Amino acid sequence: MTDGAVIVTGASRGIGEAIARELAAAGYPLALVARSGDKLRDLAAELGTGDNVIACPADISDFEDVQRVVAEIQEKFDGIYGLVNNAGITRDGLFMRMDPKNWQAPLDINLNGTFYFTRAVAPTMMRARTGRIVNISSVIGLTGNAGQANYAASKAGIIALTKSVAKELGSRGVTSNAVAPGFIATDMTVDLSEKVKADMLAQIPLKRFGEGKDVAGVVKFLLSPEASYITGQTLVVDGGMIA
Repeated sequence: MTDGAVIVTGASRGIGEAIARELAAAGYPLALVARSGDKLRDLAAELGTGDNVIACPADISDFEDVQRVVAEIQEKFDGIYGLVNNAGITRDGLFMRMDPKNWQAPLDINLNGTFYFTRAVAPTMMRARTGRIVNISSVIGLTGNAGQANYAASKAGIIALTKSVAKELGSRGVTSNAVAPGFIATDMTVDLSEKVKADMLAQIPLKRFGEGKDVAGVVKFLLSPEASYITGQTLVVDGGMIA
């Protein structure tokens, strides 16, 4: 197994929780990050034995708080091998009616949070001359979507950031890739109307919604030695929806 921990942001629920479970089962030492400290600690206690999985509550939109928690993780595990930038929110609404605060919120969490964590872990990975950065984007970042201009902009920005980081850090043995999920059934999507779900399902050639484990398996691969020659790429996990 690797030296150093893998950080997973937004690990307290949904895709992030599925990623945490997949990586814990594979034996990775994990630092789980989210705002919801109680649930995070419960998950860490469930997945870990000893101190190999720890909960690290933090405000992902605050660069100083991100630097603090990354320093604590580095000291705890004597290094950081991987970073999975998964934390994300939506604030859906039509573009012409969108309040600037709702425009900004997904950028603060989704895009800025990804930059903050990547910026904080990069020096450690560069010194070690190895590291894996995996950013969770979305097919919406590739296609756009009515009522999600803010979310689409944040996820498209993540893809561009991923490619730029790959070019800057590649010479130090650090890879940077993105995963773009399609419709994944989580607690964030459970409240959608049956009509919306039916319309989405009609667009998916595999005729099923994705599960968190579908994304988690791809993340695990990108963290593995088998993916050491893959960088700057966006792997779409959408059942063929935008094929």
